[in-house]
Amino acid sequence: MKQQLRKVIFILVCGCLASCASPKLAPTKTIAPLPEGEMAIVPDSVTLKETPKLSIYFSDKKLVQLFEIALASNPDIQIAKERIAIANSYLVRSKKVRLPNLDLELSASGTRFGDYTMEGVGNFDTNLSSNISERQIINTNLTPNFFVGLQSAWEADIWGKLKKLSEAARNRYLATREGERLVRAALFTDIAVLYFELIALDKKLTIYEENYALQQKAYEIIAAQRTVGKATELAVQQFQAQSKNLETEISLLKIEVLEVENALNALLGKYTYRIDRGNTLMTVNNEDSKAKEHYVRMLFNRPDVLQHYFELQASQADAKAAKAAFLPRLVLGSRFGYNAFSAETLFLPGSLTYQLLGGLFTPLLNRSQLKLEFNVASKEQEIAFWGYQKSVIQAYTELQTLLGKREIYQKTLALKAQEVGHLKRAVEVANDLYITGYANYMELINTQKNKLTADLDLLHFELDTTLNTIVLFKALGGSLETSQ
Repeated sequence: MKQQLRKVIFILVCGCLASCASPKLAPTKTIAPLPEGEMAIVPDSVTLKETPKLSIYFSDKKLVQLFEIALASNPDIQIAKERIAIANSYLVRSKKVRLPNLDLELSASGTRFGDYTMEGVGNFDTNLSSNISERQIINTNLTPNFFVGLQSAWEADIWGKLKKLSEAARNRYLATREGERLVRAALFTDIAVLYFELIALDKKLTIYEENYALQQKAYEIIAAQRTVGKATELAVQQFQAQSKNLETEISLLKIEVLEVENALNALLGKYTYRIDRGNTLMTVNNEDSKAKEHYVRMLFNRPDVLQHYFELQASQADAKAAKAAFLPRLVLGSRFGYNAFSAETLFLPGSLTYQLLGGLFTPLLNRSQLKLEFNVASKEQEIAFWGYQKSVIQAYTELQTLLGKREIYQKTLALKAQEVGHLKRAVEVANDLYITGYANYMELINTQKNKLTADLDLLHFELDTTLNTIVLFKALGGSLETSQ
């Protein structure tokens, strides 16, 4: 008998030792270095201080006011805030799991033991004993059992599994916060784009109205000359057609203004809100003048890059926790309270009971399930790494494109401004030449058309420069606090 018991113990010990073997973790990968030789860096407060500040970068107070309205009422922002609250709840829960739990137990039961059971025979014999008092007599028809007390259980985190799960929850909480920053960045960018598109439409409307006034002035000259026979009806009709075309464009522009205002209202989370706006587009902001020197460090504080960074950290912690799940678990417990088989004796000193217990649990039959969970965690870690790598590449290439466009826009704007100046003078000269008979009406019409086209082109490049500057703020991972 003893020999058989030894064999059973030997088999159990061998099984426990075999179960302690756990798969190896994949080596930690690092992202490819940037062309400047910079590697990914851990976010820090110094880097955050280098990023552009929203209320300084966007000097238009009316635009900043729209940002504040959107923070209070935009549905996507509110959803993102609730997701942060959910992630925080998971984080708190992961910390609580590492602490002992304590439950208050109030239980009552009644059992009819059979006459041919150990409990039934034992209760019958106990009642016949002369060593028991009247209060200790057991009701054999229906034996009650009452318990009032506390019970506690605690898993000792000897391998750090629970700590890694808590670390994963913390990084997912941080990733969710960066997700909210990403929503804010996208929202602020969209609001700024629509806001400056409205300003550009206002300027475009002014350009058309000014050109319409020029057309009317030229038409008056042509009409007067037709009266004295110096101009033909064809010239008059050409100028009238040109004027009608400008009136049509002005009407269509008003439709565009209405559409953009409604789109901006939707981003603000409002049904109707009067968009009070300025009259100046953005130029190249001085706040990003150091981007060439510091943009590599700024890249790693972009919300999208940080979100993938924290997701990678969380997936690595998950993989380590999945590895630790193969190792034995040490669970400790205790029970303290009053236990009796009659209500009147429940709270007597003699009913006081307590229990201490501990156990070592090693996975055996469920190891295949643990292997699947480990494989999933490992693959999730790979996916998170490549997601992080992709976000860094996208951030770098986007910033390179924006900085390159900024330089080109600066040169283009200077050239276009000169062109508009020349054509403005050309219109004045064409009017004088037409009056003196040195130019015909077609030259006058073409000069005015060229002036209109140049004005619109200059406005188009000014708007493109503004939009490029807006997106550059987002690309540099600018601070998204409206109050600085």
